[in-house]
Amino acid sequence: MTERERMLSARLYMGDAELGELNANCRRLMEKFNATRYERDSDRMKYIRELFAHVGENAYIEPEVYFDYGCHISVGDNFYANTGLIILDQCKVTIGNNVFFGPRVNIYCAGHPIDAGVRNKQLEYGKPVTIGNDVWVGGNVVFNPGVTVGDDVVIGSGAVVTRDIPSHVIAGGNPCKVIREITDEDRLYWEEQERERNSLQ
Repeated sequence: MTERERMLSARLYMGDAELGELNANCRRLMEKFNATRYERDSDRMKYIRELFAHVGENAYIEPEVYFDYGCHISVGDNFYANTGLIILDQCKVTIGNNVFFGPRVNIYCAGHPIDAGVRNKQLEYGKPVTIGNDVWVGGNVVFNPGVTVGDDVVIGSGAVVTRDIPSHVIAGGNPCKVIREITDEDRLYWEEQERERNSLQ
């Protein structure tokens, strides 16, 4: 197996020329993305489309960003990320449709051995991160390696997601835990707020 194949399969790996080339390409496109003026938003997103494995319709990311490789990231339709997005994509990062990120969301696939002797030999590993559809993530949330978040989830600001989060819940804290389920009462309340807003137009 190549070092990249080892990395993507969550095995211990060491950086090599192929990974260095991928990282250099990512840095080149990130630099262009981060430097593009706001009045040229469509030009800015073309760099993300060139970099990511998949970008859905109506996806938008605010500058500035940092990715390790970029090419292992897939985002769905109507994805929005506020400023300061960081994704260390040593493994696949899969983000569904209608996902909204607050500022400074961090996704970390990268991990290092607990044993110092192995760690000091520059060996590392990664684990994939998956985020479902219809997810709202507050500012300064951290996703740790290997976590999966279900559909229709709200994650409160400042949470550190260390384990899987099921669908249809509100979660938060450090470590992130389920606070409660999202209910029909929530839906009815917000639909009423929408009707009230529309009646004023």
